[in-house]
This record gives sequence, structure tokens and C-alpha cells, in this order.
Amino acid sequence: MEELPELNVGVVGHIDHGKTTLLGKLTGKFTDTHSEELKRGITIKLGYADIVIYKTNEGYTNKESKDAKPIRYVSFIDAPGHEMLMATMLSGAALIDAAILVIAANEGIKPQTEEHLMALQARGIKNIIIVQNKIDLVTKEKAIENYKEIKEFVKGTIAENSPIIPVSAQQGINIDKILEALVNIEIPERDLESDPFFIIARSFDINKPGTEINNLKGGVLGGVLKKGILKEGDEIEIKPGLVFKKANQIIYQTLTTKIKSIHKGKERRKEAKPGASLSIETTLDPSLTKSDSLSGCVVSIKGRLPEMKNEISLDVKLFERVFGTDEHENVEDINLNEMLMLSVNTTITVGIVKSKRSNKITLELKTPVVYLKGDSVGISRRIKNHWRLIGYGTVCE
Repeated sequence: MEELPELNVGVVGHIDHGKTTLLGKLTGKFTDTHSEELKRGITIKLGYADIVIYKTNEGYTNKESKDAKPIRYVSFIDAPGHEMLMATMLSGAALIDAAILVIAANEGIKPQTEEHLMALQARGIKNIIIVQNKIDLVTKEKAIENYKEIKEFVKGTIAENSPIIPVSAQQGINIDKILEALVNIEIPERDLESDPFFIIARSFDINKPGTEINNLKGGVLGGVLKKGILKEGDEIEIKPGLVFKKANQIIYQTLTTKIKSIHKGKERRKEAKPGASLSIETTLDPSLTKSDSLSGCVVSIKGRLPEMKNEISLDVKLFERVFGTDEHENVEDINLNEMLMLSVNTTITVGIVKSKRSNKITLELKTPVVYLKGDSVGISRRIKNHWRLIGYGTVCE
């Protein structure tokens, strides 16, 4: 399994269009693992699942058998579709190489469908597979009409030439066609030479209550290695790290720890390269990692991370109109002293525009972030009590 090409794929789309059911069929795993999510029936946090895709004489499958040849390892990130959870969805988009955009044939294109496609555009995700789901719930004529709507919807976007696959996730129809489309996606070039840069999307305490001290596992970090190589035994640092208040000031304390073990799915690895989602067990006290307390942080070898910054400069590209609402409002230009929400890697921060020159803006940040030149940043504006995605920026210094 070691040498299989790896791909990280986000599953996005409007709430109730069948993303989690589709993932269940693709992977055999139900990603809504949080009790609150199971009660409410929506994905709140990023869910994870992974598969190996096999090739057989009949085509592609996710089931192992003696005549099936493993050809690709895919890890999936199930991103929330609910409009209030857009920031989490943008965080997920920072982790992926490709995306599956799910559109239900019986409901068609919703405001969140548009907003999610724009979020993928903001993050520079060019490999998109469109799944026209729930075709078992509509007539043939309605399915064809919906297909034409989708073609019109993606015209002029990064998804203009994306495959559109009619599917019934509930009935398991055309799941093999999605697997084939995933195999056809070109694996991005991976940078193994630079200092490692690992983005934390989740963090956990995996110990069961009552575990004896000698059997306690260290804190676990879940996320994606964007570049470089991490190995068991490496001494690493985590920024911003711990956040606490002291004398009415917010203090950020960089954490240092060691990598105890690296896991990709169920496999343990001696080293990690960029590609699929990973979990890293550290020597940190698990109380520091419980309940996603370190999500949004970044990791590298000790001493190699850039400093946290309270300022960011971006080359900005605004969308023509605001997505995610039924009213087709135009995006107004960014103003000096305006407050904007930025999604930088898996961190969400708010900034005030301090200078502006043609397409370049500089913002003073409320929460410091660690970023690299060239990072893609989602930009949202407060519109009628909701943060709405209005464009994206590239870190320019």
C-alpha cells in the first residue's frame, strides 16, 4: 500500500443533498461521528473516511478481492453544507486536492451549492467531480432538465469541464463511475524538499475515561501535510499553540512535542509525505488536544515555522456577486477600515483593512496567524448578519 498514489478529496454541497450517504457508499464509513451531528442529521465538523480504489476486469471497486489490483488511495473530507458552517467548509477546502460537488436532482442548485463552488474557486481547487444525486427520485425528463441546469450553472467557472455523474447514493447506482473519475484525476506534484508544513484540522484525546496512567495515549493531531516530510521521533512545534488570558492580554504559547506515531487510515507509518489525511500521536498531554482545541494551528520541525503575524497583505480577486443568498447582490468594493473575515489554511480570523492599493489590501488581524507566501485565503463580508464569501486573496508577502 506504501507506494499507492494518494489524493485528498473534499465532499461539498448543500445540506440534505446526500453527501454523507454518498460517502458511506464510497467508503463504508459514516462520517457523522459527533453525537450532536447524529441528533441533528447535519455535518458540523469535518468528517474523515478513506478507501483504496481497486481495478478489476469489470471496472473500479472499493472492495478487495484476489483479482482486484489496488491503484489509488483516497482520503475524503466531508465538509458541512449548512450556511452557518461555511467557515468550517472553507477550512476543509484548505486541505484538499480535489472535490466532489453533490447536487440533488430533485432540488437542483441551491444558494449553498453556488457558495461552495465559489469556495472551491477561492481555494484554487480545479479538479471537481459533479455528482447529480438522487436520480431515483425524479423522472428521466426531470433528470435531463436538471443536468442542463448544472451545465449552465458551471459555465465560466473552474468546474466548466468537470464530469457530471448521475447517481443514486441510496441505491448504490453509479458509485463505480465516481471511483473511475477519482482515478482519472492527476495527482498534484508534491514538494518533499521544503520544511514540513502540517495543517491541523482536528485534535483529539483518544483515551477512554478511566484509562490507567501507564496506558494513556498522547494527544492526537489530525490534518494534512502540505509539503515536506515528517517522521516518527521528530521534535515538532505547534503555532499559535496554547491560547490563554493573562492580565487582560491574550497570550499565544508555541507548543513543542515529539511525534510518537503516524497513522494513515488504519496503517501506521514511519514517515509522512504530502497526500492523504493523517493522524499524528504526540507526547502532548491529551488534555491539550481534546475537543479540537488545536484545530487551526500549524506544525513543523522545531524552529522551522514562520512567526505568527498580526498583519497580512493580499492580492484580491472579488466575485461579481454575493453567493449563498437568493438575492443576486453585486459584490461592492472593499473599503478602508472595513472588517472582513479571512480563512487562512484551517484558521478563521477577522481583520480590519488598513491600506488598499488597486487589488492589494493589507489587514490588521484580531487573531494572529501563521501563513506562507502564495497561500490562498477566502474573504468573507458580513451581509445581513451572515458572513458571505465575496472573493479570495493570495498572500503576497
